[in-house]
Amino acid sequence: MRARAWTATVVAVVLISGSGCAAEPEAAVPAGTSGDGGAIYLDRSYSPEERAVDLVSRMTLAEKAAQLVSSQSAALPRLGIEAYGWWNEAAHGVAREGTLHNANPPILTNTTSYPVDLSLGATWNPDLVHREATLISDEAREVVRDNRLDLNFYSPTVNLARDPRWGRNDEAFSEDPLLTAALAAQFVNGMEGKDRTGRPLPSGGGYLKTSTTLKHYAANNSEFDRLRGTADMDDRTLREYYTAQFREVVERSSPASIMTSYNRVNGVPTSASGYLMDELARQTFGFDGFFTSDCDSIREIQHGHRWQPPGHPAPLDHVERHAWANAAGEDLNCQQGYHDEWSYANTIPEAIARGIDTPYGRYTEEHVDASLVRLLTTRIRLGEFDRPEDVPWVTAARSRVAPGTWTNSDANGAITQTPARLAMAREVGAESIVLLRNQAPKTRAGAGRAALLPLRVPPSGPYRVAVLGHYANPPSMYLGGYSSIQASAGQANEVNGYQGLRAAIQRINPGAVVDHLPGVTGESLAEVDPASVAAAAGYDAVIVYAGTDERHSREDVDRRTLALPGAQASLISQVAASNPNTVVYLETVGQVDVEGFEGAVPAILWSSYNGQRKGEALADVLLGARNPSGHLPFTWYRDAGQLPAIDDYAIRGGDGRPGRTYMYFDGEVSYPFGHGLGYSEFGYARLRVDRRMVDPNGTVRVGVDVTNTGRAAGAEVVQLYVGTPGAPAGRERPAKRLAGFEKVSLRPKQTRRVEFRVPVADLAFFDERAGRYVVDPGAYAFQVGRSSADTDPRLRAVVTVRGTLRPALSVVTATAPTLVSPGTALSPKLTVAMTDDTRYSYRAEGAGTPLPAGATVRYRSNRPRVVSVDPSGGIRAVSTGVATITATVSYRGVSRSADFVVGVR
Repeated sequence: MRARAWTATVVAVVLISGSGCAAEPEAAVPAGTSGDGGAIYLDRSYSPEERAVDLVSRMTLAEKAAQLVSSQSAALPRLGIEAYGWWNEAAHGVAREGTLHNANPPILTNTTSYPVDLSLGATWNPDLVHREATLISDEAREVVRDNRLDLNFYSPTVNLARDPRWGRNDEAFSEDPLLTAALAAQFVNGMEGKDRTGRPLPSGGGYLKTSTTLKHYAANNSEFDRLRGTADMDDRTLREYYTAQFREVVERSSPASIMTSYNRVNGVPTSASGYLMDELARQTFGFDGFFTSDCDSIREIQHGHRWQPPGHPAPLDHVERHAWANAAGEDLNCQQGYHDEWSYANTIPEAIARGIDTPYGRYTEEHVDASLVRLLTTRIRLGEFDRPEDVPWVTAARSRVAPGTWTNSDANGAITQTPARLAMAREVGAESIVLLRNQAPKTRAGAGRAALLPLRVPPSGPYRVAVLGHYANPPSMYLGGYSSIQASAGQANEVNGYQGLRAAIQRINPGAVVDHLPGVTGESLAEVDPASVAAAAGYDAVIVYAGTDERHSREDVDRRTLALPGAQASLISQVAASNPNTVVYLETVGQVDVEGFEGAVPAILWSSYNGQRKGEALADVLLGARNPSGHLPFTWYRDAGQLPAIDDYAIRGGDGRPGRTYMYFDGEVSYPFGHGLGYSEFGYARLRVDRRMVDPNGTVRVGVDVTNTGRAAGAEVVQLYVGTPGAPAGRERPAKRLAGFEKVSLRPKQTRRVEFRVPVADLAFFDERAGRYVVDPGAYAFQVGRSSADTDPRLRAVVTVRGTLRPALSVVTATAPTLVSPGTALSPKLTVAMTDDTRYSYRAEGAGTPLPAGATVRYRSNRPRVVSVDPSGGIRAVSTGVATITATVSYRGVSRSADFVVGVR
């Protein structure tokens, strides 16, 4: 999608081209940019990037290279730099910290474990995600070394759930880019200490709370071939789908980093793709953070892919692979995944000595400097080089947990699993549960009068409930991938499904009997337990708890089928046949095949892996303490036979191949994208659009009244979709796209007006022949509803679009050498991206693509005594120090600026 009109579009980038200055002979102890040995990098009056440039200027080449690895970057005592673990995890709770040198990060013990991303996706609630991420980052500051190290987290995963067989679907938020971005952006904001608009919180004193990493960039959605496979697609698919959510999160929350994936995209390893990292992410999307490899995706350039670039005489060797990756924009080498003995630390000096040629110029020390400035800028923004008492995030963490007292063992007593955090795990778990089906039980006399849920527990008298299934009461709860270890103190804070239901039911009726029956034989799930089925017939209500775990899908393992593992589906059918009051709860990695039992059970609920307090969350929903408000963040296909091959990355159908997602799949589904029931009904009325004709540069406002027509308070997800019903088939437009959503809480009989603002330019499609986004002329159908399947004509309005999209300035980047000598004339390279994704590359001496006619460029230096700018725009290094140069481009009344920092020594 094109850049959102309401998002930040100005970036500050120092990206060194291969034509930079050659590396100077290494000094034993390089002089800093202050010349007299003064430590600019410790002076808070300078910007974080200026401080980082000064720090880099004091390092030898070997020292620089040793900083560009994640496990761990080296300590440099003479400069006060401590060893730093960049590889830490916090996908759904802080879970790993990189405290070991050249080793994977240890898993943490007794930290809070929340529902996984796919459960969060089902909440459709960005504010809730922000609140959860805020608590995760609080806990992160409490448990990391000295409350100030190892603060970069390889989270969140924003790959799209485009195929339910993908082994890591539980890590995805949704199959939809807009929904994914809306939720993931708030995860980033909460983790990094920002408000919901992406601005740093005043309470943080200008410091980042943690730094986050969007992963895996890009099109990394199949495990069986992720180390050697290629995701092939046209540029339209890459931009509109596989990178759209990365772009949106960059614009909404400016994350600190992005992780490149293991796979190739169109034959090029992502970790060596300047197109993905530089041209798209930096120059077009406006990303100004650092790139890290997946662990160890740079190794896989050689070992998995055996990549021989076009025109290159042989596959890249161990030195070339690192040079090509770093030159393409890969700043940090996570070197402990599928590792060998080679990394940035021990290949970069040789690569520079060889003078390796790459598509981005000859590899020089300037590439290293640019990467290291980005990395050290992040560490400075986190407060590492300032006094701890001056960093509010440090003092706040130490006030909650005494410094030095937390230990990564059961001896910590789960002290950071506070009541507030456990309550949040319960709240998110309850809000994530999707009520798929809720009907009256069928008896011999026919269907009952009332839907089965919520269960109506009498306050006294006989009442018996059976909870069946291995996952309801397992020896240890499965919490999803990248979870912390729950030792005895943490286990004491866990509530599984059976425990939660029994406690909640007996709070209502102390005399109620709540039994757990195995349902299937042991952990194998292989056979139905006949005794459980026979006993189930005698209970007032039966809850069959079915699921999946790491045996069925995980990192490195895709599902081959959507069937419930083992005999669980048969168990459901047999129990439903013996007891009409049967509820099915599915806690799974994603959708499963329900065709065999759906018609036999009155009530079905779903969530993904639902956190430490999953039993309380389930009880809250089943007993009506929480009105279910989860909605599916994916299309629930009927079976895997409806899908293309998992390594087929096309989204649009054709040539007999079905399309993917609600946008392009036109077959029958079990449940549509956005589906979710509750214990209240909601009515929609008075749909209005503010205009019936608009040009592509305008905005359409859509309003609708939403009323809770039921008897219970509840929350409704109001969804707005847009389609182009008159578009010719040859354009391959989606049936509809999510254009907006809002979750609203309403009391019984309460009505609220919900308004959406849709810039027409956001409805553009990428035209590969033109190399830019275009808005189709013609009719656009705006449809409001409770899911993507809603087609109520009373909630549909057609708007005609006529005219031509007028692109405006969007992103400006400026690049120049990082370190220069006095007297050096600088000729920065500018890139300008427009809102339709057209790009211009410009140098003052005329190289590159000229800027559009009428565009002007101005430069300004914040320290003219260090770097001067003359009236004609000439830039020259004058004396030792650091200076920030601001380049401002103006075009058609719009100005955008970018900064770059130059160190003079």
